[in-house]
Amino acid sequence: MIHIFDGAMGTMLQAGGLKPGACPELMNLEHPDVVKGIHRAYIDAGSTIIETNTFGASSLKLAHYGLQDRMAEINAAAVKIAREAADGRAKVAGSIGPTGRFVFPLGDLDFEEAYQCFFDQARALAEAGADYLLFETCIDIQEMRAAVLAAKDAAPDIPIICQLSYSEDGRTVTGTDPRSAAIILEALGADIIGVNCSLGPEQLVPIVRTLAQNCSVPVSVQPNAGMPHLDENGETVFPMDAASFGSWAPKLLEAGATWLGGCCGTTPEHIRAMAEALKGCSEPARQPRQPKLWLASRSKSVCVDRSLPTVLIGERINPTGRKKLAAEIRDGSLLSVKKEAVNQVKAGAALLDVNMGVGGIDQAAAMKKAVSEIAQLTDAPLVIDTSDAKALEAGLRAYPGRALINSVSAEDARIAEFLPLARKYGAAILCLPITEDGVPKTAEARLDAVRFIIQSAKKQGLRDGDFLLDALVMTVSADVHACQEVLRTLQLYRSELGYPSTMGLSNISFGLPNRPLINSTFFAMSLACGLDAPIMNPYDESMQRALKASAALLGHDPNGLAFSKDEANLSVPKKAAVAKTSDLDPLSAIKQAVIEGEKDEIVGLVEKALREGFDSNEITEKALTAAMTDIGEDFGSGRMFLPQVLLSAETMRAAFNRLKELIPASAKADKGTVVIATVKGDVHDLGKNITGALLANSGFRLIDLGKDVDAAEIVKAAMENKADIVGLCALMTTTMVQIDKVIEQLKEAGCPAKVMVGGAAVTQDYADHAGADAYASDGVKAVKLAKDMLGIR
Repeated sequence: MIHIFDGAMGTMLQAGGLKPGACPELMNLEHPDVVKGIHRAYIDAGSTIIETNTFGASSLKLAHYGLQDRMAEINAAAVKIAREAADGRAKVAGSIGPTGRFVFPLGDLDFEEAYQCFFDQARALAEAGADYLLFETCIDIQEMRAAVLAAKDAAPDIPIICQLSYSEDGRTVTGTDPRSAAIILEALGADIIGVNCSLGPEQLVPIVRTLAQNCSVPVSVQPNAGMPHLDENGETVFPMDAASFGSWAPKLLEAGATWLGGCCGTTPEHIRAMAEALKGCSEPARQPRQPKLWLASRSKSVCVDRSLPTVLIGERINPTGRKKLAAEIRDGSLLSVKKEAVNQVKAGAALLDVNMGVGGIDQAAAMKKAVSEIAQLTDAPLVIDTSDAKALEAGLRAYPGRALINSVSAEDARIAEFLPLARKYGAAILCLPITEDGVPKTAEARLDAVRFIIQSAKKQGLRDGDFLLDALVMTVSADVHACQEVLRTLQLYRSELGYPSTMGLSNISFGLPNRPLINSTFFAMSLACGLDAPIMNPYDESMQRALKASAALLGHDPNGLAFSKDEANLSVPKKAAVAKTSDLDPLSAIKQAVIEGEKDEIVGLVEKALREGFDSNEITEKALTAAMTDIGEDFGSGRMFLPQVLLSAETMRAAFNRLKELIPASAKADKGTVVIATVKGDVHDLGKNITGALLANSGFRLIDLGKDVDAAEIVKAAMENKADIVGLCALMTTTMVQIDKVIEQLKEAGCPAKVMVGGAAVTQDYADHAGADAYASDGVKAVKLAKDMLGIR
């Protein structure tokens, strides 16, 4: 069935009397007839679903207007207005926008605070009678996870629609691609997955197609009316007229979207044209999605399947038998944990097993911290390895992706505690064939144990594509049949169940001489019998060579081309190729630490460089600034995403701060003063906050005036602080005109500062028209432009 949403609300409210800078959601209480008229106009145009005027009606967003205590009242009024307008002709979707802040560690918003904010608004909308809960215009998958979890707890019987916003590169601002989003959100329980805002219908066709190919739930889309530009009067307009907008509807339908509507720049006429264009169209037949095991991080998805090359699970983040690592974890340090995460990925690990099993510590707190920090450092999906249910939930809740649980055995306690968590957080499970009686000796008994786990999991709501089967390796020195039973178990898993398999490898050789030879031989035998995802040390050269040779023999490396290339290059263990900061000269070590976000190491490296005679200017320019230059290039080319950029910025900031403590004179290295603000009437400040952090961490003196700042206040701050640069941000097209006013007043005041502008609604054309000196599309470019404007090399 095809469903038609409505279009933009904000511009319609302004036409109905909403003043610049006023709270749009307050119109539900003060001017309900205006809101009701907008709903009716969209229904008359063909909308079958209308969205409540509650996009910014969460307690966190309403706090800007001092209205947080009226959150429930405003949301209830909005649903009442929408239901009266619908009069049975349309369903009502309770609109919930983002909080306006990033969830930790990307920002200062605690996950539980975000969860509570979404829970309260979702419950208010549900109690008032909303038919759907629509989370829209979200740019952070972790914030969306908090929203879905909250909605399922607050209103478990109401369908949830999740719509992220993507940039022109096909990813959200925080780096999530549509496939990863689809995998994460469907597993978490979203009923409809889609995209809205930021782009026009043409740009959203491939995103819709990718979403439809990677989930089995319906897909929604609400494009803008094209990509905005300036008209002859210098005002931003959305160029796509109603007819053109409507003409894209069948193409979006063909790509896989059956829930369609409009966002910025669309009007009832755009929705009418869309509805007319879809008349007579039938719902497209989507190809059944194969139930493969997909895991995902914030920015990358990995499939484990018999038809695909072997996936390595790095085993090194595990304190068992590693006294130094255990001691660091006990002391609260994750330095070695983070190094192992980065180095294992460089060595070829596609997934990372994370174990915080150290006695005498709060394992839940340790797991939460480890998962949060590793997820910011690498793009490899995580395997949460614990026997503690509290630690498991802490890790799953903190992880901005779809994780694998290691492991669920056939024991009653593990079934009862772990399977509900897997269902709640959308995790896959590693099935370990251990029963109440211990380890089954035969392959047939292991198969029976795994069948019991899978049957129990499916009763909890897990499905095909959620399982990875462990063959359970025992040591051959203690059991002469250990190897044979493992190989038979792998064969039975493949022939009887068809799910991918895994196991730890090194236990097979315990107590024997030349363990690397035993392990690599056993590895090759296991791959031939169906092993898909070994848990292993990715630095082990013999295992890596066995994997490459087996890939050629099993057809995963056609004609052995990759194997031949590696042999010709005399490849060495990838561990050796990973440069340690201790092996580098001081400046190179500092640069690498910044690039890799090694906050725990950077201060010591700066101190070492100073002891060895390097001055603060050399450290700043040849190490810190050079690192940010490389990071900017990687960010611009899509090799690095916002979480890593922010972590690197924090690392560089720590280095700057230590330099200034040790050498106060180095404070003069400040590159200049920047006054930054979001203009009057605009309460969005995520982009401004990111840009401000990067500027401050790059050596600029930052004066952040906040959001919704009057032009006179900006001019006053620029003059009093002798600003070198004034940075102005606007997210909404309706507030961009304030940029013109600020620039005009800066000139009238004789302020010599350069002006840089940015924000989602701002374009280079607008910057030129407004008389700005520079336009920055993101924070990294803002730092480079600031240096260019001030002649800093």
